[in-house]
Amino acid sequence: MHHDRPPAMLRVAAASLAGTAIEFYDFFAYGTAAALVLGPLFFPTVSPLLGTLAAFGTFSAGFVARPLGSALFGHLGDRRGRRPVLVASLLLTGLATVCVGLVPDYSAIGATAPVLLLALRFLQGLGLGGQWGGAVLLTAEHAPAHRRALWASVPQLGPPVGFLLANGLSLGLSAALTDQEFRSWGWRVPFWAAGLLAVAGLLLRTQVTESPVFREQAAEEERARLPLVEVVRDHWRLVLLTAGGLSVGYAVFYAVTTWALAYGTERLGLGRTVMLGCVMTAVAVMGLATLPLALIGDRVGRRTMCVTGCVATVLWMFPLVALLHTGRPALMLLGFTGAMLAFMVTFAVVGAYLPELYEPRVRCTGASVGYNLAGVVGGGLTPVAATALTRGDGPPWGIAVFLVAIALISLGCFLLLPETRPVPAAAGTGPASDPGILPGPRLLGGFQLPRGPQAGERGDRQHGADDAQRDRDADLGNGHPALVQGVQDQLDADEAEDHRQAVREVDQLPQQAADQEVQLAQAHEGEGVGREDDVRILGEAEDRRN
Repeated sequence: MHHDRPPAMLRVAAASLAGTAIEFYDFFAYGTAAALVLGPLFFPTVSPLLGTLAAFGTFSAGFVARPLGSALFGHLGDRRGRRPVLVASLLLTGLATVCVGLVPDYSAIGATAPVLLLALRFLQGLGLGGQWGGAVLLTAEHAPAHRRALWASVPQLGPPVGFLLANGLSLGLSAALTDQEFRSWGWRVPFWAAGLLAVAGLLLRTQVTESPVFREQAAEEERARLPLVEVVRDHWRLVLLTAGGLSVGYAVFYAVTTWALAYGTERLGLGRTVMLGCVMTAVAVMGLATLPLALIGDRVGRRTMCVTGCVATVLWMFPLVALLHTGRPALMLLGFTGAMLAFMVTFAVVGAYLPELYEPRVRCTGASVGYNLAGVVGGGLTPVAATALTRGDGPPWGIAVFLVAIALISLGCFLLLPETRPVPAAAGTGPASDPGILPGPRLLGGFQLPRGPQAGERGDRQHGADDAQRDRDADLGNGHPALVQGVQDQLDADEAEDHRQAVREVDQLPQQAADQEVQLAQAHEGEGVGREDDVRILGEAEDRRN
């Protein structure tokens, strides 16, 4: 299997990160607008609470669309390649986001305004549902086995980078504009800027090569004809477990970045600038922690990190609500940062974990559908449920109970999934084991995931040996470049000598043929045949030999 050297890996990872960052920028720009201004602008006929609920309802429509997008673009990724998914999904999300910034509000076109908003939000979700699978799989399938979690976590930086871009622009506009100006046109600027960002992302993504794993699948004609049908028929348990496991990350992230933002401004009376500053700082800390956490995941395992993150989330949700309710920026920042780090312990490794759980022929569809179904439960319902649970003047403990319940469900799902981290082989004992060699884990009630696709079969047991050889080659090249160059020079010299020997053998063929003709003619002459033809052949052969 082809091994991508670090410069090639950096190019793939950078293109994947650029796209995920831009698409999550689009998504978060809407979430911020929903929390701050969309309620009164598009739902002015209801109370402020119901207006916020309605705005978050349109926000949730994007999450409902994401599984549909994952099925649509997953089919494209498993049939046509991961690379086309990157381009098509980014184009769709970017166009929908720009159009959101152009929709007139309720005062201009009445009930048509929220309908258009809902439709565009649906298209945003459709595109975002496809982009994660393409970006993460392209990176994970290029990466060496022993650093797969690290490289696959680079696209996972897209959510924090996109959030910081969207909210940083909103924060700057909030500080520079009056409240009236921001509500009139300032909130639209982040959506307009999405067009320029999308063009930049498309330029990067069109320069990326296709995944080597998909190229092998295409060459061997092992692509699934109907990937979604195979996933539903053969992998439905795995899809449900991964969706349930990842729900905790969505729930915590959107509780902090969307619901808490609205709660702080509307219930606690804090300014938008203060709330955005606290949330953005916590997200920045989360982004900085992503790569180190992924590196740990390459050492201790994917499942271990996921279970640890769920436990940390369970322990931190009640302190989060208590710290938020104080209304003091420093304490709110502490609560937000702890929550972000807790769930990122899990999400830092899912870029490697999900692809390793599915066989290559349906990997794009299976991983994408599982990931985005989690978004429906954790991301789409959380802002709506949290807003509805915010009653009275005391701390909203119902939110803490809601988040703890989701974290416990996720913990149970991860406990039922297998570990997929490739196990390094001891010196001289053969290749490292990869996910395809893992036995199916026994689940509650004696239920067992069958070996093969459900337990993370890669479709080809030779893949483990390929990964091990790629890793040994990479380690040798990185640690002993002079030795590698010397070996390569010797191989080149041997190849050149083999070529010269072949040329000499070809040149000798006419001489050998002439010698055989002389011997044949002499044999006939010695037998007394005396044919004139033999005399002629003998003369011609001796002439050629001389």
